[in-house]
Amino acid sequence: MRFLGNIEAKTDAKGRVFLPATFRRILQDAKEEILVLRKDIHQDCLVLYPQSVWNSRIDTIMEHVNPFDRESQMLLREFVSSAEELTLDGNGRFLIQRKFMQMAEIKQSVHFIGVDQVIEIWATEKVEKPFIPQEEFASKLSALMVNS
Repeated sequence: MRFLGNIEAKTDAKGRVFLPATFRRILQDAKEEILVLRKDIHQDCLVLYPQSVWNSRIDTIMEHVNPFDRESQMLLREFVSSAEELTLDGNGRFLIQRKFMQMAEIKQSVHFIGVDQVIEIWATEKVEKPFIPQEEFASKLSALMVNS
């Protein structure tokens, strides 16, 4: 299951938004009905995880969490406490709660960006220019590929 694309959409007055049809088809083909939404740990965007991907990420985190270490328990708690399970309604919409809209500074217009196994949701204003300058992108991607 891989998501690809940059698709603009609008939320309604209640914060509901249609998940783009291309992404819905991928989820349907993978028989994914439950999604998990949380704010990205680095950027001011939201991340929509299919449940199987979320569970895999939690399993990876749990491999590094010592249940008797306070700090690692706090990190796990912080990661999971700000997440929310959701499902699409019959029309392919879901609700972005107000707290999530505020975290990502979403007003009404959003961009859904497919990033491998997850879907990022960005305020349109934040994606109107490149995330990284073209020359820097080319240089860093080249360095990454050479070092892998």
